[in-house]
Amino acid sequence: MIDLAGWAPEPVETTARIDPWPGEAFAALLDVEPPGPELPPMWHGFHLLDHPAQADLGDDGHPAHGHFLPPMPDRRRMFAGGRLEVRTPLRVGDLVTRRSSLVSVVPKTGRSGEMVLVTQRHEFTVDGALVQVEEQDFAYRSQPAGTARALAPDAPGELPAGGWRLDLAPDAPMLFRFSALTYNTHRIHYDHPYVTGVEGYPGLVVHGPLLALLLLELPRRFAPSRRVTGFSYRLRRPVFAGTPVAAAGSPDDLAAGVPGRSPAVTGGVTLG
Repeated sequence: MIDLAGWAPEPVETTARIDPWPGEAFAALLDVEPPGPELPPMWHGFHLLDHPAQADLGDDGHPAHGHFLPPMPDRRRMFAGGRLEVRTPLRVGDLVTRRSSLVSVVPKTGRSGEMVLVTQRHEFTVDGALVQVEEQDFAYRSQPAGTARALAPDAPGELPAGGWRLDLAPDAPMLFRFSALTYNTHRIHYDHPYVTGVEGYPGLVVHGPLLALLLLELPRRFAPSRRVTGFSYRLRRPVFAGTPVAAAGSPDDLAAGVPGRSPAVTGGVTLG
């Protein structure tokens, strides 16, 4: 059994100024114009990044040890979803402080055996005022190298109706660029021999946050006069590089995934 008794990391704070380059770079990845001085929801993920020393990385590219990484053997990480509350948009030039804390640690047993669900909370403040709150869910499990993944069964499905739809073609260069933008060194996104031979996936894995951001592109492009004040999403199955992806729906029923198959991510937004 996974034993995390006594693991209770304290909150940590990071402060940085929002500069325009990361937003411009992500807009270029999507082949759209930069958004302007206000950051769209969740684009703060390109700022306040951790940058561990190269010597501190594990075999999977992630830090071997980290403040919010549960101490468990053969640790494998999967991004599972999250929630975002937007009181005030972040703007280029803002000096932002992020306070990160551990919300919960829940052991579970799933298709692939024992796992631990970890939820982190990030509070963003500008000039002492709380402007945004984000919670992120991660699933960790022990998996020896080379063990095949127990993936959710793939099944026919449809994306929701509603009139909003975007298409994306995530290939290896796009995943590499997104990894660079987020300083994400997890090898499942860019190292094909590793992801297939060690992690047991059939191909390069599309980043969960990229799929979530694709959902948020729907209200940004189709309801530009209304501001997103809340967003929740759940990642249900992986998507692999080279497979076309579509996002569709309406504010309270958004989904993205491979057309004709069960959605990879579902969610909804609250519009102000």
